[in-house]
Amino acid sequence: MPKVAYQRRQEKGERKPVRVKIKKDDLVRVIAGKDKGKTGKVLEVDRFSRKVTVDGVQLVKKHTRPNPSKQIKGGIADKPMPLDISNVMILTAGGIPTRVGYKLENVGGKARRTRIARKGGETLDKR
Repeated sequence: MPKVAYQRRQEKGERKPVRVKIKKDDLVRVIAGKDKGKTGKVLEVDRFSRKVTVDGVQLVKKHTRPNPSKQIKGGIADKPMPLDISNVMILTAGGIPTRVGYKLENVGGKARRTRIARKGGETLDKR
């Protein structure tokens, strides 16, 4: 991100970006809130506001007005809203919720950080 945009965010009083252990397209389970126990795929991660949007979780009704020039049909649609990143846990391939750790691997002479599950130690990164 350009430094100018970062300074503008700081002047507005927004939080600094955080290193997040959950990425887009990860499978997560909600561990707190009204949708506790639901699982879904991460659609979007916002590092500034520390929020994730999960498919099929935290749904709200969105009323849309028809617009024939843009081929938009009117009606009521469900839209997933973001929830706090602390309310989700990543799932392993076996479907077990776990915390995320890191392991350094040497690949072609370069040190590379790969995400591993704290339960079981399997790798979470898809190659």
